[in-house]
Amino acid sequence: MTIFCSHCHRLVQAETSCLPRRGKQAPNASKPFRSTKSASKARRDQINVELQTLRSLLPISGREKERLSYLHTMALVCLRLRGAQLFPPDSAPPVEPALGAELLSLLPGFLLVVSGNGKLVYISENVVEVLGLSMVELLAQGDTVFDILDGRVREDVQKKLLLAQEEPGREVTFVSEMHTSKAFRLQHGGNRAVAVRGRFVALRWPASSSTTAFLALCTPVPRLSADGDASSQDDLFQSVHILDMTFADVTESVTYHLGYRREELIGQSWYSLLHPEDADLAAAQHRTVGESLGAGRAAAPAVLRVLRRDRGWAWLLVCARRD
Repeated sequence: MTIFCSHCHRLVQAETSCLPRRGKQAPNASKPFRSTKSASKARRDQINVELQTLRSLLPISGREKERLSYLHTMALVCLRLRGAQLFPPDSAPPVEPALGAELLSLLPGFLLVVSGNGKLVYISENVVEVLGLSMVELLAQGDTVFDILDGRVREDVQKKLLLAQEEPGREVTFVSEMHTSKAFRLQHGGNRAVAVRGRFVALRWPASSSTTAFLALCTPVPRLSADGDASSQDDLFQSVHILDMTFADVTESVTYHLGYRREELIGQSWYSLLHPEDADLAAAQHRTVGESLGAGRAAAPAVLRVLRRDRGWAWLLVCARRD
């Protein structure tokens, strides 16, 4: 019987072939499988060591460091790097910690610094007195200003920040609810309305997107609970109006909030004290109360800017009802 090789088609003996037999293959014909598990573990261990080193350098308490996740650690590191880029350590004289804390305690709110693209750069430590959250806890919400604000105002805030960025030095204001601690929400029935007032400032020259930042003061707006009572009597004054919103009477505590004496306001129109940008919102609230058929019906609360006697603006949470 004639047999040909299936590989080269040459004549061969029955028991032979031109191909090497399976048992006689060269030992290096295929590479042995090598596990990468040990290499991956070594990389993870190295990453963990670097993260622990970064965490140890953060200027926060040891208790807060223990609660940081890896992602949260990286968020804080990025915040510090953005701050160091805008505020180099040698750009200003050092301030004693005690003096800095004393100055912050005199502010009516907390300080906020945001980069041109909305990234958080700095939040003063007294934020805990306003929102019930420390700077570290607030940063857990995200690393942009939009992450700590009510999502419904995101578009409006973006427009105002863009306007302020196009005209450095121009002051812009907006009000929004900010995230608060669970204890604060349980006590007050929700998050806290905060008025943000600030402007873009060139921190170094020449001015560029990397050397300008939005510096703002965030002032809490007095909040009324659902039953109409204030959390503090200092947060409340009441006024009575005729149907066209002319003052008929007002409590004496208006002097504390706006600087006017009671006699100065009686006979004046409510609209004469409102900021032009808030007139439409106040008119909608007025319309709702005017169209209500029964006594005691209330319109939804609205945050409005009201002119103070010193010509400044005060943010007030206004609740209106028909009696």
